[in-house]
Amino acid sequence: MKREQLEHVLRSACQIAGDPDVLVIGSQSVLGAIPESRLPLEATASMEVDVAFFNDPDDRKADQVDGAIGELSPFHETNGYYAQGVSVSTAVLPDGWRDRLILVESQSTQPGRGYTLEPHDCVVSKLIAGREKDHAFANALIRAGLIEPSLVAERIEMVNVHPLVLKRLRDWITIYLPAT
Repeated sequence: MKREQLEHVLRSACQIAGDPDVLVIGSQSVLGAIPESRLPLEATASMEVDVAFFNDPDDRKADQVDGAIGELSPFHETNGYYAQGVSVSTAVLPDGWRDRLILVESQSTQPGRGYTLEPHDCVVSKLIAGREKDHAFANALIRAGLIEPSLVAERIEMVNVHPLVLKRLRDWITIYLPAT
């Protein structure tokens, strides 16, 4: 996915939901902070943008987006990418993540704007999900020098997850940290 495609999804989602503030919580949120030309293929391969709304307690807005520009919609068939409407609580994120959001706002996002996760917060969230594609995403960003392993390790300590999940995360990041 390219930044201009992300902006198209943001514009469309805000128009559909009638809400100017769209939160991107999936892997494509890295496009808010890192130019696509620097991103490895594993970070831009997804054609799905997970979008949520800060004020959507019953997920009505997310459902509207899913129905209008979601997978297999005319939007998807025309553009080759799509939005998946999700809840803000879908992702497990480190404490303080809202304070680190990155604003994506341009002529292409009008009349709305997007908020993307800070890349280290995104990586921690993906590692918690723990799917093979999530590990490939995190590994690729670290190998490309776009993510600092020590900062990921700090953010891992800022999540509220089951102790076994926390152990899995700590074990994973140690392969990237210098021996002490």
